[in-house]
Amino acid sequence: MKIFVIGAGQVGATIVQALHDEHELTVIDVDEERLAAISQRYDVHTFEGNGASRRVLTAAGITAADLLIACTSRDETNIVAAMISKACSRRTTTIVRTTNPEYLEVWREGQLDVDFIVSSEVETAYAILRTVGVPSARQTDVFADGQVQMVEFDLTASADPSIIGEPLREARTPPDSRIAAIIRGDEVVIPGGAETLQPGDRIVVIGSPHAAQAWGNLISPGTGKVRDVVIFGSGRAGTAVARLLLEQGINVRLIEASRERARVVAAELPNARVYNATGFDPDFLERERIADAQVAIFAMRDDLKNHFAATLAKVHGARFTVAIVHDAPSQEVFEHAGVDVTVNPRQITAEEIVRFAHDPRTQQVVMLEGDRFEVLDLTTQRDSEYVGLRFKDMPIRGALIGAIVRDGKAVFPRGDEVLRPGDRVIVFTESQRVAEVEKAL
Repeated sequence: MKIFVIGAGQVGATIVQALHDEHELTVIDVDEERLAAISQRYDVHTFEGNGASRRVLTAAGITAADLLIACTSRDETNIVAAMISKACSRRTTTIVRTTNPEYLEVWREGQLDVDFIVSSEVETAYAILRTVGVPSARQTDVFADGQVQMVEFDLTASADPSIIGEPLREARTPPDSRIAAIIRGDEVVIPGGAETLQPGDRIVVIGSPHAAQAWGNLISPGTGKVRDVVIFGSGRAGTAVARLLLEQGINVRLIEASRERARVVAAELPNARVYNATGFDPDFLERERIADAQVAIFAMRDDLKNHFAATLAKVHGARFTVAIVHDAPSQEVFEHAGVDVTVNPRQITAEEIVRFAHDPRTQQVVMLEGDRFEVLDLTTQRDSEYVGLRFKDMPIRGALIGAIVRDGKAVFPRGDEVLRPGDRVIVFTESQRVAEVEKAL
């Protein structure tokens, strides 16, 4: 597939990293240094210029493109680039990244001539909502209209002893779930029944939402259901998260430094309690008992502010912290500082966009561990070499099917279950094996 990527920033670079092996990529950006950095790492074409210019797009060869991904940090540039591409070639599928949910609404109403729009704020809000649902998880995502959930956990010594050191075939793990992988440093283990879990392991579990909750209770006993959340920052991301949480019946408190913005948000979200405060004042944190919230979310636009506020909240007793991190290098810093979960809007946006370049049978893609691994939602072909095999007879080949969706219902297969043509499978694999897995299935 010939893919044009407009924008060589973090989103664009993540997309290139995921797609360069299997597709012919052309990357367009106004920044020569960004293009040079990408061309040094990957075998892709680069073109310096404004991606919202018809002259630039035509010179770069847009008429031959199968897919255009416009993912700069400027919404209007992305929309114009996609619309010009459509005018140049109706065969080109166009995907636009936006940071303004209003453009998503306009597109849904049929007012923008682009094929797909991915909203960073909306995708980030859903990612945080999923994290709040299983607060002990490092990362989580849902498939098949919420019937299947993928969760990634770090095992510590505080985990329930019943799952530590026992062969998996004997351990009392939650039903309707499978451990898809055990990550031990640079090593990944696709576990068999004799494998054991140890503190320090990072595990990927695929199961029902109920099983995901049960795993969370085993990993971090006493966590329970979240009913009270405090959000630092009420910009687009913070209010999007607040709105989703309120819809789930969760109590929400918002902390906003701008008096004017605090008033606007208080009017928009009457069921939330809004404070006009910075969140950096220890007296305020103590007086308003902010640490009593089960989850504290840091959604300010500045990573430094999020880092300081999260660290201060931890000092004052915050139990579980989630921080939005805008720059990828900051994620490791946040995690070393004790922030429980970091969410990178650019990474999440890239994940949502990447699925459009996969096999058409692939409905969803989730990247793990900096795209070392992926979880795919893929429909099996009639002539798949796996169709007709019992799960216990399937060759591993660096991948594991954690769930299937058959006749609209999720099934969590045991050894004697047989894969059928047309089954949707939720499969974990190493990223470098994605094309092989898609072909095999």
